Amino acid sequence: MKNNRRKFLKHVGLGSGLLVTNPGFAFTSGEVDLQDIKRNADVFAKRLLKTDILIAGGGMSGVCAALAAARNGAKVILIQNRSRLGGNASSEIRMHISGASTLQQVWRETGILEELVLTEAVTNPQVCYEMFDYVLYDKVHSEKNITLLLDTMLFDVESQDDQIQLIRAYCSQTEELYEISASYFADCTGDATLAALAGAEFMRGREAKSQWNESLGQDQADEVNMGSSLMFQARKHDRPMPFVAPSWARKYTFKDFMHRRIDAYDYGYWWLELGGKVDIVKDILNDGQRLRDELMAVMFGVWDYIKNSGDHPDSANWSLSWFGMIPGKRESRRIVGDYIMIQRDIQSPQPFEDRVAYGGWPLDDHLPDGMDDTSKKPNTAIRLKGPYSIPLRSLHSKSFSNLFMAGRNVSVSHVALSSTRVMATCATMGQAIGTAMAYCISAGIGPASLSGDKSHMQRLQQQLLRQDQAILDVVNTDEKDLARKASVRASAETAEGKAAYVIDGYNRLVADGKTHHWQAEMTGEPWIELHWDTEQTLGTIECTFDTGLHRYLRISPSQAVLDMNQVRGPQPETVSGYTITVQRDGQTVHEEYIDGNYLRKRVHTFSPVTCDTVRISVRQTHGDQLARIFEIRCYS
Repeated sequence: MKNNRRKFLKHVGLGSGLLVTNPGFAFTSGEVDLQDIKRNADVFAKRLLKTDILIAGGGMSGVCAALAAARNGAKVILIQNRSRLGGNASSEIRMHISGASTLQQVWRETGILEELVLTEAVTNPQVCYEMFDYVLYDKVHSEKNITLLLDTMLFDVESQDDQIQLIRAYCSQTEELYEISASYFADCTGDATLAALAGAEFMRGREAKSQWNESLGQDQADEVNMGSSLMFQARKHDRPMPFVAPSWARKYTFKDFMHRRIDAYDYGYWWLELGGKVDIVKDILNDGQRLRDELMAVMFGVWDYIKNSGDHPDSANWSLSWFGMIPGKRESRRIVGDYIMIQRDIQSPQPFEDRVAYGGWPLDDHLPDGMDDTSKKPNTAIRLKGPYSIPLRSLHSKSFSNLFMAGRNVSVSHVALSSTRVMATCATMGQAIGTAMAYCISAGIGPASLSGDKSHMQRLQQQLLRQDQAILDVVNTDEKDLARKASVRASAETAEGKAAYVIDGYNRLVADGKTHHWQAEMTGEPWIELHWDTEQTLGTIECTFDTGLHRYLRISPSQAVLDMNQVRGPQPETVSGYTITVQRDGQTVHEEYIDGNYLRKRVHTFSPVTCDTVRISVRQTHGDQLARIFEIRCYS
């Protein structure tokens, strides 16, 4: 449906000033009254900002988009309407980050998400949820090309023809009004707020089976959605811990949990869910207070049942240690792109030419009733046989030529959304669009020209692959990578881990029966060497190490979910200490010593030197008996 911007503003309350904290600040007919802004200049500071890229939404997709765009040279402003980054993964909501690793194959997501996860595992041995917030903040705050605006709410968008011109946002904490213009805009809000304010075409609700021939669709289309959940955490004590439920808590009995499993008490339950049947615009977005109150009643009612029903006597020494007050959303608006992914693209995937990310979560549709009808199963999950690709055409708006999107608001059907909505998948979408926006700026083209041009897409895919974004069936063909022209030898190698694998084009396991990385016994200091018959000019050497991608990793800084082969701290397979030696005619022209590495992708940049040999000597791993390197790249 094509949404009317004025009508939307009225829906979200801007026409009546519902968002505003100062009674003297008014809006008229759903439009911002700039005269009122000027009259209140003594109260509100107005900031006029200009940037290359404006990203709305600081969840996992927005964070990864901002970091990717900034690292590729673009100036970025990231606005987030909360005081913490991470969205559903933050300490305010505490939903674990899931994705393709649930396939229990080799498809754990890499790239920026892997960097964040590995950093959190090392930084947070105490398993404190707020430390994950810190890791995200530190990465974004430390990036010189990113301006981060926290507690900043988007409320208005101006566009002309098919171009978004600027957005307006308000920070209640600092009483600042922002007017931000940009070349490109990214909607990572989850709710498609930026797109809807601009008047972009979007979808909501569940489509009929007949619309796209989806067997999992509805007999008739409706405007029903998956609901939202509140999480809680609990802790065991050395003495009984009584609990008295509030009067407003819902009451539950044994029969209410026939389809809902109460197992561990320490990390809440995803099925504490409501809100799927209410109107998405009028109720979920504009009456979220009521929804939150009802979810609170559900959550405390379930805890009351656990503690006081007598059905769970082993809960006697357990008490609540934290509970959420911000519902974690699963579904709202979905922006229409040049391609709408449907059930077929998830279950019987074909390799899109413009593929830039992948998913692997089941088709996991939550019933809209949630805890309002406990006689029904809370969800229906259909596992997938393998991963599927996500095309760039589903990540940019059909309505506006400078609007990208990533997260649960991308161009997918309701059925497809039941898989694409999870945060690890959303994070890879974020890295894809951040890189794509920077590419568009550099190449002077728009998103439709990018996704529709084979040569441009191949260059973008190679750029993503170089930055550790895995793309199905895309291998390193980068002509600028000088390592591909070198001969390779090593001090030792295993039968499964040949030295030549470091330049075979693969930087990870891909379930084809090969390891695709060099392995050598950690006897002495095993080394691997690249050699060119003619001298080369090198200024960058990149290494990709093993971080145990075969492990099913449900990413969460919570002790309760550390039961799936997670490792808190550096991953044992990863090379910790190594030496890079660059030589010319047997003489060292550059050397680096690295200790304490825990990352998968390391980039070493130095003043260019003329050389014919690069050697990497492994001094130490984090415990594994094999030295392991997936890929070595070299650039001038």
